[in-house]
Amino acid sequence: MGEDRSCRGLENGLQVIAEHEAPFQGVRTYGRRRGRRLRDARTQLLETLLPRIALPHPVGGEGIDPWALFPVRPRALWFEIGFGGGEHLAAQARCHPDVGFIGCEVFLNGVASALAHIETHGLANVRVFADDARLLLPALPAACLERVFLLFPDPWPKRRHAGRRFVAPENLDHLARLLAAGGELRIASDDMGYIRWTLGLVPVHPAFRWRVRGPEDWRCPPADWMRTRYEVKARQAGRRPAYLCFERKPE
Repeated sequence: MGEDRSCRGLENGLQVIAEHEAPFQGVRTYGRRRGRRLRDARTQLLETLLPRIALPHPVGGEGIDPWALFPVRPRALWFEIGFGGGEHLAAQARCHPDVGFIGCEVFLNGVASALAHIETHGLANVRVFADDARLLLPALPAACLERVFLLFPDPWPKRRHAGRRFVAPENLDHLARLLAAGGELRIASDDMGYIRWTLGLVPVHPAFRWRVRGPEDWRCPPADWMRTRYEVKARQAGRRPAYLCFERKPE
C-alpha cells in the first residue's frame, strides 16, 4: 500500500510539473528526474502543497510576472538554480521574510524535500519551478532579480559533458538581463575544474565583475552563508569549496 501511494505521489508530482508545459525549445535536461521511493508524508506534499506554490511553465513565449506569485509583493526577488534538497532555499527564506524566493530543481525527490522544509517553517515567500531553470529564465522580466544562487551544481567533469554545465555564455546572457544593476550572482563548488571553468567565463562577460580582493574572498563563504548538504559532504570528504561572488555591472 505504501509503495502504491508513493508511486501515485510521484506521478501526481510529475503531472503538476507537466501541466501547461511548453516545448523544450532546444533545452535538453540531463540527470535523473526521480530517485528512491518517497515517504508517505512527502508524497502527500507533492499532491497538496506543490500545486499551490508551483510556477507554471511559460507557454508560447508569454512572460511571467514574478511579483504577482506571492500573496504580498516582496521587497526583492532571489533566485536559486538547482536547489537540491532545499535546505539553503528554506534557510534564506526564513532569514529574509521580505524577499520572494524562486527555486528551480528538476529532481523530484529534491522538490519533495524542499516542500517539507517549506511546510515545516510555514514559508509563504517561496515558489518552486520543478524543472530546468533554463525554461523559466526567458519568461522573467529584465532586471527583476536582486540575487541568483548556483550552489554546488553538477560539475559534469568529463570533457565530453562540459557542454552540460550551467555556466555557459548563453545562460550568463540570460542572467545578465535578469539581474538588476548591483545584483549578485553567487556560485559555489567543491570541484576545482568547475571553478576554473567559471572563472574563465564569468569575469570576462561584459555584464559581470568578480568581487575579489584576496584569497579569503573565495576561500571563505559570505557572511550570510547557509550550508547545503552537498557542502557538508564535500568537507567531510576533504574537499574544500570555493565561493565566488560576481556583481552585475551598471548598464
